[in-house]
Amino acid sequence: LLMVGDRPILERSVTAFVDHPSVHEVVVAIPHELVSDPPGYLRHATKPLQIVAGGSRRQDSVANAFHAASGQTEVVVIHDAVRPFVSADVIARTIAAAAESGAALAAMPARDTVKRAELVFRDAPDQPGAPLPARSVSNGEVVVAQTLPRETIFLAQTPQAFRREVLREALALGVDATDEAALAERTGHRVRLVEGEASNIKITTPEDLVIAEAIARSGRGASRADRAFSRAGTGYDLHRLVAGRPLVLGGVTVASDVGALGHSDADVVCHAVTDAILGGASRGDIGRHFPDSDPRWKDASSLDLLARAARLVRDDGLEIGNVDVTVILERPKIRNQIEAMRSAVATALGVGIADVSIKAKTNEGFDAIGRGEAVAAHAIAMLWPFGMQP
Repeated sequence: LLMVGDRPILERSVTAFVDHPSVHEVVVAIPHELVSDPPGYLRHATKPLQIVAGGSRRQDSVANAFHAASGQTEVVVIHDAVRPFVSADVIARTIAAAAESGAALAAMPARDTVKRAELVFRDAPDQPGAPLPARSVSNGEVVVAQTLPRETIFLAQTPQAFRREVLREALALGVDATDEAALAERTGHRVRLVEGEASNIKITTPEDLVIAEAIARSGRGASRADRAFSRAGTGYDLHRLVAGRPLVLGGVTVASDVGALGHSDADVVCHAVTDAILGGASRGDIGRHFPDSDPRWKDASSLDLLARAARLVRDDGLEIGNVDVTVILERPKIRNQIEAMRSAVATALGVGIADVSIKAKTNEGFDAIGRGEAVAAHAIAMLWPFGMQP
């Protein structure tokens, strides 16, 4: 998949809609050979997301996605996957216009003078020109037939949005068209134009990629994960201490006559850090991704779960800046194991040991932790969009 600014073009386009408050579900049409093993950012979206196989024509792909959708939304929005810089404002304007008028598309007024061309044949120069491409250009020359009034010319973009019944009628035509707005026009529906954006480019040539890289660097049209700001997440975990279980903290087994009770190895350090990085990426918590109802995670290494969570975060275009952990445990003392814990956690996260801080505190005899009946950990993590960390 093509990349722009270290992120796949498709991920940027999908994220713009997953992040939008007016969008309730997303359906992505991709090549059929990718459906069985789609990219991680499609598998772990924070909103309902379905993946369908695209068709041989644009309208076939749109129809496949349309029929896969839940059918519970009034307005359906269609967007080119190769327009990765669509803004939230353009999406909102298009949806609002379609809800009101039935059909709408983002468009930009033409800035250049527009000419209508025709083909004049060399063997009959005085005959009326033919529309392009009627015959081989080698048999004639392309000439200006008319200069069109620029103020009436708009260049279509996506998103294009439609009330559900309008799009259903348009797709039922089954004819070729370059966009869905053209199909809606053929059914007699009026399509409203809303203001697009120059940064909402369609990437179809190598030259477009050069422009896209410049847009990505500038931050114009950027999705949430492209903007140069940090994201913070917090995590907390507590487990009961019982006899006959190992005490695992930060991936290190600590000598103790009691250990933490849990479905996995009950490592509160790794669990708290996992929740912190997932929270910073708006990915929910450890229970969502590694539920204790799933036998795959029975007695699992929490370091492995942490490494898996770190990969999910990176799939979202975020890198881990640093984490800070406080372990609350009455006994045993763990100061001699701190460095080993830092090293293990750093390896799982894919960061340097200098980016992991672990501290230990007691509860001074208060509550279940103070009585030696439980162990807890608090964590905070800082995340950055790729390439944006100072």
